[in-house]
Amino acid sequence: MAFLGSMNVVGSGLTAQQLRLDVISENITNQNTTRTEGGGPYRRKMVVFQAKESQTPFQKALARARGERVSDGGVEVTQIVEDPSDFKLVYDPTNPDANADGYVEMPNVDLVKEISDAMAASQAYSANVTAFNVLKQVTAKGLEIGK
Repeated sequence: MAFLGSMNVVGSGLTAQQLRLDVISENITNQNTTRTEGGGPYRRKMVVFQAKESQTPFQKALARARGERVSDGGVEVTQIVEDPSDFKLVYDPTNPDANADGYVEMPNVDLVKEISDAMAASQAYSANVTAFNVLKQVTAKGLEIGK
């Protein structure tokens, strides 16, 4: 049934945006973390999305027969990468992580950027919820035809 494929596409968008919001929350939480297990300050993380190719019905049947993954399209998170931008230097000679000149390397997390990214992710999540609700209504109307 085609509507199940549509639900999978919408579901992939919801899952991807939720993970994006989780990573943004982690960035905001660690905006003042000057020490990590790997050494140095926390480095901002970003989510990388990739479109999943939609398969024709024949390609899906062939994939099922081969025991391969079937795709209805949508989006998937391919990786979470670290932002390579420079750390911010803040003068604070009293900080235990300060260098010999009194400067502390702070994470490369910009709160304004994180908030705007969170707003965009929230809007995308809401759009996926709206698409799911429309799909649900169309499916309900289709089932009423048989009454």
